[in-house]
Amino acid sequence: MGILIKKKSKFRGLHLPENKITSKKPIEELPVSEKIILPLVQNIGAPCSFLVEKGDMVKTGQKIADSKAYVSSPIHSSVSGKVKKISKIMNPATSQLMDAATIESDGQDRWVDIEQVFNINLSQDYRRLKTIIDSLKKEDILTAVREAGIVGLGGAAFPTHVKLKPPPEKKIDTLILNGCECEPFITSDHRVMLEYGRQVLVGLYIISRVLGPKNIFIAIEDNKKDAITHIKDLIFELTFDDIFKIVSLPSRYPMGAEKTLIKTVVDRAVPMGGLPMDVGVVVNNVTTAKAIYDALIEGKPLISKVITVTGEFKNPKNVLTRIGTPIRELIDLCGINDDKTNKVIIGGPMMGSTLVELDFPVVKGVNCVLARDSRIPDEQNCINCGSCVRICPMNLMPLVYARTVKSGRIDGLSDHYIENCIECGSCAYVCPANIPIVGYIKTGKAMLAKQKSK
Repeated sequence: MGILIKKKSKFRGLHLPENKITSKKPIEELPVSEKIILPLVQNIGAPCSFLVEKGDMVKTGQKIADSKAYVSSPIHSSVSGKVKKISKIMNPATSQLMDAATIESDGQDRWVDIEQVFNINLSQDYRRLKTIIDSLKKEDILTAVREAGIVGLGGAAFPTHVKLKPPPEKKIDTLILNGCECEPFITSDHRVMLEYGRQVLVGLYIISRVLGPKNIFIAIEDNKKDAITHIKDLIFELTFDDIFKIVSLPSRYPMGAEKTLIKTVVDRAVPMGGLPMDVGVVVNNVTTAKAIYDALIEGKPLISKVITVTGEFKNPKNVLTRIGTPIRELIDLCGINDDKTNKVIIGGPMMGSTLVELDFPVVKGVNCVLARDSRIPDEQNCINCGSCVRICPMNLMPLVYARTVKSGRIDGLSDHYIENCIECGSCAYVCPANIPIVGYIKTGKAMLAKQKSK
């Protein structure tokens, strides 16, 4: 079997207008902001608590917040300067208030002490690099990943050190690197593969050292042929051709969702309410792999990421920006077309959240800032066409969730596995009655969570 494998889709999916208008735009580094805002909630799991107070001086890369909870991830300052205030800001995804620290940059970008063990841009001694990685202990890798504050950077923001340490009874035989980036407009992962491909592959190798899988696949949709070719060449250059395989997948939404990806690549169905580890698989995003390289090889915590700024902008870009940078600065950089925009979204058009306050900062889970003229037609009554059921990649019944929540009830939601919904938005996209089904699903999940907490 060769290094490149082509697969057909295992689900119906949507053929969406791709609008990848920034796919040819090289990554530009955004100047360090004069101030950054770092919320305590930047991962799935327990929020952090501050390790700093108002008036404290901090350095770039310094840990400023952490938690004793296992399912959590620390937060680091992305600038050097002074903690100006601790305040509350609104989370656009949940509409809940959360604590945040505002740090005023001193303009010097003074870093904490870091140790770089290899410079992949200056040396091609990849055998030595492999030796360095092979000498690392599994627990040391997991500790470094945790201390670097790395979470899933495809948008889920689940703490990576937790994902890389499944329970002993969950035997992992397959590792999938997710380079699909199936949602329209977003191209940040695509550019990361093209411009940081070596770092991505070395990060994947580090992950494989922790999990020890028999099979390692790099999944890329076939609308990114340049990335497929580039990653293939780099695999041979880095001498990973005996362990890595590239899987070329049809461009279809939501191919990049973990469960649909697993079904397509290895033909395993994650059980209702289950996790990928239940079928022996771990999935990591390409940008997460790059962050793992940064942490283990360059000694850098997660303080920046690539963001696609796209849609109705005069000059859409892919920008490398420090975490905590106010999104308004990205918007000003690219020049928004006010006459063509009535909504700014963080994320893509299918799963993103509408931004109400433009000074909200870039957080770990943000991969796109999208400006659109998105005028939603009035909601009509359900006509029982079943389109939402037929299109659902998880084989659920979205119409049941919408009807139940609209009636003010939650009984039956769990019986119909609402927790298994990935909120991909396919159901709302095909609904001829313009019912905002995902909104009802999110409300239903929140109602269930509130009931369980009592």
